[in-house]
Amino acid sequence: MPGSCRPPSSSLAPVLLAVLLGGAARAVEIVGGREAQPHSRPYMASLQLASGSHFCGGTLVHPSFVLTAAHCLNSVNPQRVRVVLGAHRLQTPEPTQQRLGISRLFENNYDPQEKLNDVLLLQLDQPATLNTHVAVAQLPQQAQPLPHGTQCLAMGWGRLGTLEPLPQVLQELNVTVVTFLCRPQNVCTYVPRRSAGICFGDSGGPLICNGVLQGVDSFVIQGCATGQYPDFFARVSLYVDWIHSVLTPQNPCSRCGQRQRVCFCVRAPSSPPWQPHLCHQ
Repeated sequence: MPGSCRPPSSSLAPVLLAVLLGGAARAVEIVGGREAQPHSRPYMASLQLASGSHFCGGTLVHPSFVLTAAHCLNSVNPQRVRVVLGAHRLQTPEPTQQRLGISRLFENNYDPQEKLNDVLLLQLDQPATLNTHVAVAQLPQQAQPLPHGTQCLAMGWGRLGTLEPLPQVLQELNVTVVTFLCRPQNVCTYVPRRSAGICFGDSGGPLICNGVLQGVDSFVIQGCATGQYPDFFARVSLYVDWIHSVLTPQNPCSRCGQRQRVCFCVRAPSSPPWQPHLCHQ
């Protein structure tokens, strides 16, 4: 790893990060990646508007639930969103694809200013059919550590560069976990020796490390793949207990407000802002 990836002083890192967060942008593309082997990432989800345009990624964590970034639906009417599973080429009808709607949203104290808790569970309007092309990702243990230097895989259908068109197929990129200029609430990654990383349509997509879902694409600092700053993912291991509490086979609305979480039903207003109503039994 180049020397610039390590802190000249660990005490300076929080100060620098606080300043740099002012220039953070949502992660929306994979830069410098490669085409994934078709249908080799069966947990990968595409969030699309009714028009069919892809705007965020997600990860199937249960037949009825997809984990994505909270900022993805912060200003989008969830009733207009379709979750596409089993896809490789988004613009081509594939017999493997399943298109599902959203019935509920589950948020966990998302803070858009500090970019904290950028996770959102989408309950599908019907369970996905699991097969070789559609499968759930493995979750980590609660608070599972992820050491500096761990090799991971980021993926998505975001743009291949700031001025480049959307890719025709799913892209993936090998990345390395780093700790400099990161926060305990995030997993940060870097690609050494070349300009590559996540950027602006892949928000909400997975970071897979040793076969386990460890991150949700969240944001980048001062541009895409600059080689100066790491990419930021929400740290999934901090939310495993919360995720399991939502996935339990009970009426999820019956536990609203517990465990420091807020759940919402998708009864959205007809005009912006698309803020779903508080869930009621």
